[in-house]
Amino acid sequence: MSIHERFNFKNKDELLRKIEELNVDLPFSENIQVLFDKVRIAGKEIANRFVVHPMEGFDAELGGAPGELTFRRYKRYAAGGSALIWFEATAVVEEGRSNPRQLKITKKNLHLFKSLVDETRKSAQDFSGENQDILLILQLTHSGRYSKPNGTPQPVIVQHSPGLDAIHQLPEDYPVITDEELDDLHLNFVSAAELAEEAGFDGVDIKACHHYLVSELLASFTRENSKYGGSLENRVRFLIETIKKIKQNCDKIFVTSRLNLYDAVQFPFGFGVDKNNFLQPDLKETKKLVARLYDDGMPILNTSIGNPYLLPHFCRPFNSPVKGKSTPPEHPLESVARLIRIVGEVQKEFPELPLVGTGYSWLRHYFPNVAAAVVESGAVSLVGQGRGAFAYPDSVNDLARTGKMNPRKTCTGCSGCTQIMIDGGRTGCIVRDKEIYGLEYRNARKRKSQK
Repeated sequence: MSIHERFNFKNKDELLRKIEELNVDLPFSENIQVLFDKVRIAGKEIANRFVVHPMEGFDAELGGAPGELTFRRYKRYAAGGSALIWFEATAVVEEGRSNPRQLKITKKNLHLFKSLVDETRKSAQDFSGENQDILLILQLTHSGRYSKPNGTPQPVIVQHSPGLDAIHQLPEDYPVITDEELDDLHLNFVSAAELAEEAGFDGVDIKACHHYLVSELLASFTRENSKYGGSLENRVRFLIETIKKIKQNCDKIFVTSRLNLYDAVQFPFGFGVDKNNFLQPDLKETKKLVARLYDDGMPILNTSIGNPYLLPHFCRPFNSPVKGKSTPPEHPLESVARLIRIVGEVQKEFPELPLVGTGYSWLRHYFPNVAAAVVESGAVSLVGQGRGAFAYPDSVNDLARTGKMNPRKTCTGCSGCTQIMIDGGRTGCIVRDKEIYGLEYRNARKRKSQK
């Protein structure tokens, strides 16, 4: 068993020696120019392969409208050079919010979402000095078993799962969402997509990752007597039908998804897992779903794996865990390699479908070297930054100008942004944006300790 270590590489040679020592498959390229290739998505050409992942800031107004810090974050992303900005999870119903300050798009606050879109585009164009547009996608969600609309857990579950139910101490007779309620929820996703279209987004994402509601439906093997459980056809039904209904009602935006390729949750409660060893993927069903999405015209697919509430290092390798949690029994480079390997297996089977890869932030200023090599190998089409964008929103501009990232501006993998989320505060980088989020971190910790 390998040992978890913090990032402590003084140069690339030390990194490459550690990769060799661990015998992990992580390529490295000195030439990062491929990351600045233009990419065509849904009829629109974007300037590079960089994507800002849908990282939630939990800084909306109580009614769900984007707040001051929301505008600040997205304008910084746009000015920072990434050609595709994937806007964070936005609830389609009040009871599906994961936080009282999660975004929620409504007719009442539509004008503020329009302003957010307009100011984000303008920020990109003002900085570039040319009429270069960016691609904007809004993620739509129901938080399912992680719903906390009032700040306390109010889980909405699609099936009982011993490991997951234990997180909220759910009794055996805790109610499961009905087929009729899921039928109605389709309409909420459609209504939110129509508002996103009116706000000026290019596309919407039906969030199907990290075991939130749509993601959990993909693994609803034990959901009995339901058109949304049991067989693969039933388990993918909600996602497929939601996409279909949105496309029928919205003709100016495209529909995509951020999809968990592999849950790392014990079978029969996880999607894409080996039935005998949930710590290993079995992507047969995953590939069948991706084939269906591609055949139905999906122009891009964002990818992830794991469940941040169970094995967080599977989806976001870190240096330090959140308070009260232990370090994982593997080196972070192994976690990074797992993400890249799983995404690569799917990308190589569907080379015409642009996949967005993830898991690069732990690599800090060596991120572009690994990402470029992964792109060159055909294992991914676009590369996403989540926590890395929190910390270093202008990283793409620095790369374009100097050919490298500034080590003093990169994400440190400290889990501070996640800790703020757990403590109920507004989320951002406590190290690189400490004037705002250092104070937010301390205040959120204080409030947590007083409860």
